[in-house]
Amino acid sequence: MKIFNKWDVSGLTVNDPGLRNYITIAPSLFPKSSGRLSKQQFYKSKMNIVERLITKMMVPGHKSRKHFLTSGRVVGRYITTFNIVRKAFDKIYEKLQKNPVEVLVRAIENAAVREEIAGYQVGGIIIRRAVITSPQRRVDAGLRIIAQAAYKKAFGKKETIVDALTNEIIATYNNDNQKSDAIKERERLEKEAEGAR
Repeated sequence: MKIFNKWDVSGLTVNDPGLRNYITIAPSLFPKSSGRLSKQQFYKSKMNIVERLITKMMVPGHKSRKHFLTSGRVVGRYITTFNIVRKAFDKIYEKLQKNPVEVLVRAIENAAVREEIAGYQVGGIIIRRAVITSPQRRVDAGLRIIAQAAYKKAFGKKETIVDALTNEIIATYNNDNQKSDAIKERERLEKEAEGAR
């Protein structure tokens, strides 16, 4: 069985040992669990990583608290976002001649934040400290940053969401901080955390 009936995932592995238990690369013809795993505690980690990207693309969410980009236009039918990701995978293969699922996994590993800022109140002041990010949150943050970057590049622009997602995943896979907004965001968060140590 292959993802989208095209991409074989039998030999794929996750290189980052911290994320190995949190990125599931299971073979699935149509990556959709229909909420079957929602009653289990860490169900997200058992979902196929392609399905997690599709659901994240449906509602990329607000970037920070400013609400300068809304995700209200994105929500809709699952099959619409499914087709966007499927076409993006085809374009990734055309450009790189590599398995797009492997490219996505490497991109998530590159975009995953290692350190973040946590704020807590002591008396009347708020203290900001650098904290190590948990593996499940690293995967969530990587997916969210990639989805938001693709949405930002296509929102009100001539570039389609398929092209924006393709270019963002490829740039993040190459760890290119000039072209990838996800890598820029990861570096910004880690730099903030380094300053708060």
